[in-house]
Amino acid sequence: MATAALSPATVVCLRLKPLSSTVRFLSLYRHHQPKPTKVKYQISIAPLHHPPQPRVHFNYLNNSTTNHRCFSTVVSATVSPGEVSEKSNTESIGERVGEFRKRLTIVDIKGGESEGVDRLGQTLTVKGWVRTVRIQSSVTFIEVNDGSCVSNMQCVIGPDAKGYDQVESGSITTGASVCVQGVVVPSQGKKQKIELKIDKLVLVGKSPSSFPIQKKKVTREFLRGEAHLRVRTNTFGAVSRVRSALYQATHKFFQENGFVWVASPIITASDCEGAGEQFCVTTLIPGSKEPIKSPVSDIPKTENGLIDWSQDFFGKPAFLTVSGQLNAETYATALCDVYTFGPTFRAENSNTSRHLAEFWMLEPELAFADLNDDMACATAYLQYVVKYVLENCKEDMDFFNNWIEKGIIDRLTDVVEKKFLRLTYTEAVELLLKSKKKFEFPVKWGSDLQSEHERYITEVAFNGCPVIITDYPKDIKAFYMRQNDDGKTVAAMDLLVPRVGELIGGSQREERIDYLENRMDELNLNKESFWWYLDLRRYGTVPHAGFGLGFERLVQFATGMDNIRDTIPFPRAPGSAEF
Repeated sequence: MATAALSPATVVCLRLKPLSSTVRFLSLYRHHQPKPTKVKYQISIAPLHHPPQPRVHFNYLNNSTTNHRCFSTVVSATVSPGEVSEKSNTESIGERVGEFRKRLTIVDIKGGESEGVDRLGQTLTVKGWVRTVRIQSSVTFIEVNDGSCVSNMQCVIGPDAKGYDQVESGSITTGASVCVQGVVVPSQGKKQKIELKIDKLVLVGKSPSSFPIQKKKVTREFLRGEAHLRVRTNTFGAVSRVRSALYQATHKFFQENGFVWVASPIITASDCEGAGEQFCVTTLIPGSKEPIKSPVSDIPKTENGLIDWSQDFFGKPAFLTVSGQLNAETYATALCDVYTFGPTFRAENSNTSRHLAEFWMLEPELAFADLNDDMACATAYLQYVVKYVLENCKEDMDFFNNWIEKGIIDRLTDVVEKKFLRLTYTEAVELLLKSKKKFEFPVKWGSDLQSEHERYITEVAFNGCPVIITDYPKDIKAFYMRQNDDGKTVAAMDLLVPRVGELIGGSQREERIDYLENRMDELNLNKESFWWYLDLRRYGTVPHAGFGLGFERLVQFATGMDNIRDTIPFPRAPGSAEF
């Protein structure tokens, strides 16, 4: 039986019936049978092409007109002779979409235990941004970073490499984007074990000398004014990766423990905290190309001169949410354990290192739960995400330990390994009064604890151990917190950690409708605005509890950054809404 392989140049269209859900197209062979009317086609398992670097396409260097990170689509099937046909009009003008594949990064190359030594002799491609260029008599060293890790890839190029003219012309500068291909060789320096000997260099995007982030020390305050570029620094690249890891660990923890994620609304007509520090959302201000020139007289008013909210988009005042908790409670009364995790907003005119106008909040809600369950969940969550970062962001954490906060790894390890302590608000006040320490804010029962008080408790009194304070006076807490039997305190808790102070605040919610309505009356809250919230207490009420965690404070705690504005990509604060 003769077997002839079709030439790759042969144009054939096969209408295939897949044998399984996995589709692979490889090379085509035809087997001749004794009877010419019966012809069988069989697909072999040899690939159409063998890319020399299975994890990398270096299209900048091979003059390809596209830059895809993909393999050709592959199909596997058997066909009968009648199923071979000419290309249709539709097929003749279209191409298959390639398969997405992960890009090879510097952390892939250098991130293992061997630090890249296992790749010696391999030809690899690196795409990234130039950090530094050092031109010497015979070779030039180019440090390239692609954002996957703190480490740069040291690339060495000589006059014989393709693209060396870009070095000679001075086009390869700090901030420029490049694409380099070369062989992994042992490094002659002590800072790394390997380096890339460049065969080909392509300048992808130029960067003039005005690039504001050069190899010199700049303040973080300066970098906040360059928020669109500051992530190219080691510090903000590491912050971004740790933030991403904390975000992933957060979802991982709650999904593994049976919680359902709920998307709470950003626009709301109620004030969860009752503080009134909300941003108004309105269409009453006339829209124009220049909003600052909109006249006040165009805002509709009632006969008595008040704003006519009935003409607004929602027919009543609406605001950016300060919390998704109340909405999460509605789902907890049906799904039991839920969490909401998204942006929240507070119009608090505070220019401190601890406050943002826009920030992310994590707010789990547990049905059939009390304050003890709430504290256990908060403790388990915090230990889980901190452990996750320590295990999965080792290079970044070493960077923070060396350059941002000495001892941060030990501090975080203590959080993972130590048992959390708890004491009541009354006991905490007594402890602070007995300390004889002079605080900026005086300590007295009935006043809220300040950051200096919280840090003293966890850093000094309990030697770095996280502490949970419970049973706060009801007059300094929100209306929805469950009243204790003493009539003076509520079943609330704050989880305090070293260096930050309060990281998590939570409570058992008031499930008794009469207590809740009385509390709302005391605070002069409009019960009509909370009719749906009160309904939860009318129809199948259950004990439930939850907490809130400001995600940026968690990032601050995990990275050692002094200012919370450096823990979010584009900080929003009073007088600052750039980018």
